[in-house]
Amino acid sequence: MATVIGSPEGLRVVVEEGKCIQASAFLQSQMFQEYHSQDDVVTFKINLNVLVECLNIFGGSSLPGVAPSLKMCYGGYGSPLSLVLEEASVLTDCNIRTQEADDTLEFNFCNTSVVNKIVMRSECLRDIFSEFDYNCCGVPVLEILTSPDPPYFRLSTISNMSTSDTDIPKDSDMIETFSCTKTMRQRYKLALLRPSIKPLTIAQKVLLRTDERGILCLQFMVKMEDNHICFVEFFCCPEEEEEIE
Repeated sequence: MATVIGSPEGLRVVVEEGKCIQASAFLQSQMFQEYHSQDDVVTFKINLNVLVECLNIFGGSSLPGVAPSLKMCYGGYGSPLSLVLEEASVLTDCNIRTQEADDTLEFNFCNTSVVNKIVMRSECLRDIFSEFDYNCCGVPVLEILTSPDPPYFRLSTISNMSTSDTDIPKDSDMIETFSCTKTMRQRYKLALLRPSIKPLTIAQKVLLRTDERGILCLQFMVKMEDNHICFVEFFCCPEEEEEIE
């Protein structure tokens, strides 16, 4: 299930699992040809798999030179989410049942609590994440070390069988911004980070942040075909907390 939050600024879709990870995608209102919101905030819950199946009706059968169009409407509390898809004058109507939205996790990830911040090109993390063995026995974890001093930024995969380190210098061509106020080492289950691979594969840049609690935030910047920018955020709680003095 996913929580959809609509506002005059755009649409945010939020999914959570186990009260320890959260992913959200924000579509700015400027990305739509027409966007209207009568209320300041509208929230509802929807089956994400059903929504994706409806959107994929024309996903693989587009005719050359013909782009499918989509119209989404929500009439308020208790109303279904109505989709009208059109391609080559063929219309398909879909009505998806909605539910009352639950409260989503609030990580309070404000700038004042951010300890370390790194902006990098996405291929930097993409190559590293692609080499992880997510099915390795022994519940493998990813340890992230950030420090004002060498090695600056280190990613380590740790399992019962082995340990592997990857160091990225702060002056690497892959790093655009490196801001680190103190040394921190945190561990995260690889299984929890696995869902972040999909937005990573299409992102141009990645903003990695950690706060004083060790919560990891990955923000992916995705450029659409019309040059509009979409942001996907991924939050993950640490498996262990260890602060180095």
